[in-house]
Amino acid sequence: MTGTKLTPQDYRETAYAGILSFLRFPFSRDLAGADMAVLGVPYDLGTTNRSGARSGPRAIREQSSLVGEFEWGVWPWDYHLNDRHTVVDYGDVCDFTAYPERMTAELERMASEIISQDTALLSLGGDHFISLALLRAHVKKYGPLALIHFDAHTDTWVSEDYNHGTMFYHAIQEGLIDVEHSIQLGIRTPNPDTFGLQIVDAIALDNMTNKEVAATICNRVQDRKAYVSFDIDFLDPAFAPGTGTPVPGGASVMQGREILRGLKELNVVGGDLVEVAPSYDPIGSVTALAGATLACDILYLISEALTRGRG
Repeated sequence: MTGTKLTPQDYRETAYAGILSFLRFPFSRDLAGADMAVLGVPYDLGTTNRSGARSGPRAIREQSSLVGEFEWGVWPWDYHLNDRHTVVDYGDVCDFTAYPERMTAELERMASEIISQDTALLSLGGDHFISLALLRAHVKKYGPLALIHFDAHTDTWVSEDYNHGTMFYHAIQEGLIDVEHSIQLGIRTPNPDTFGLQIVDAIALDNMTNKEVAATICNRVQDRKAYVSFDIDFLDPAFAPGTGTPVPGGASVMQGREILRGLKELNVVGGDLVEVAPSYDPIGSVTALAGATLACDILYLISEALTRGRG
């Protein structure tokens, strides 16, 4: 059976109605012609404190219907992603149930399949452990990546365990991260070993302007291919209470957004937004709303890099 091909405008509905896809992009596993894909990873067996991030992808998608309700794009970006790219919501990685080893293998397989078809990938967590499998998949195509990591925690604890506090230690040991061009921002927990990563802790970040922070990141990353990993607990719990390991003293949503927008000249090839645990939001899904907004900004960074690559 054949029919008329749907345009992005055909998917536009009011914020409180319709199917829960990210920014109203069509659900599809057909990547022919797709420039970017969004993938959900409903997993939280790597948490060391409060579980609940498995519900993050669904909550982020729900709030993205509000963030993306305007046909001219997401403020303050001056274009709609549909104007430049074909974007699909690829759905979720689901074939693992309660088995971490299955999740890791299946996520790496699915992400590798997407990326190998020249489709850039933004992933929605889920707890932060998912970044290890995602980095493995990206490195297959791009080689070691500069990591731009927003978080309250370094996630480089030395341990053979696999959890959301050790994945970047393992990524460094596996050679996935270009350490000399990587940076961690907003850190406000102990970090006994930096492993050569540059750290802008929460105090330093608070004493800098957003432009200065962005410039510091750009100076560190330079022209390297970069991966953005954004843990929602980078934000202060006043702005993101719905997360597994909240730490006081973080940034505001606007600080996070302005820093991200300052990275639009970087070669961002992929990213993730993780650790949204909506059950801890007291009211109004504020953490998921912040997560959806920041995830949009990361998608725009990927868009900027793709657009330049075609120029």
